[in-house]
Amino acid sequence: MVRIKEDFLARDTLVVAKELLGNIFCRKIDDKIYRGIIVETEAYKQEDPACHAYRGITKRSASLFKKPGTVYVYLIYGMYHCVNFVTQKEGYGSGVLIRAIEPLNFTGQTNGPGKLTKALDITKKLDGYDILSADASLWIEYGNSPNSKSIAQTARVGITQGVDLPWRFYLKENKWVSKSRPTL
Repeated sequence: MVRIKEDFLARDTLVVAKELLGNIFCRKIDDKIYRGIIVETEAYKQEDPACHAYRGITKRSASLFKKPGTVYVYLIYGMYHCVNFVTQKEGYGSGVLIRAIEPLNFTGQTNGPGKLTKALDITKKLDGYDILSADASLWIEYGNSPNSKSIAQTARVGITQGVDLPWRFYLKENKWVSKSRPTL
């Protein structure tokens, strides 16, 4: 399998969020590599009030301003981690939240960002991690691009600001998607 390169991630966040669908999320733990098809994403950009980069660089959001391919992990509700991949360019706070994957070679609940990170042992210790390094334990491989008719675009889930932005993408009819919403 071929790993995605920085040029894939160094594009507009909305494009990356949509085009990550169908690619393979990979996590190496000890000597085993766990793989799953990315089936649901959400885009977050610096000018978006729901983005952690909206108020500038803070201790929490610093990783969002690093180079494309950097991992941004944060805690929600004091108990669930969420994993994002930084996009666009260094110095501009943006990233794609991976909301759900369809497991390929393991079993587990991955239909939601907290379930995904729990199943694959993704915690704050991976915040700032570079998925593009040769010895990465978390990376993305090219998969099969879905046709545009199989992709739904909706408002994002679980936010209170920027709720009108249709920046969530998912594969229609996929049982691993976290929640359904009317498509736009």
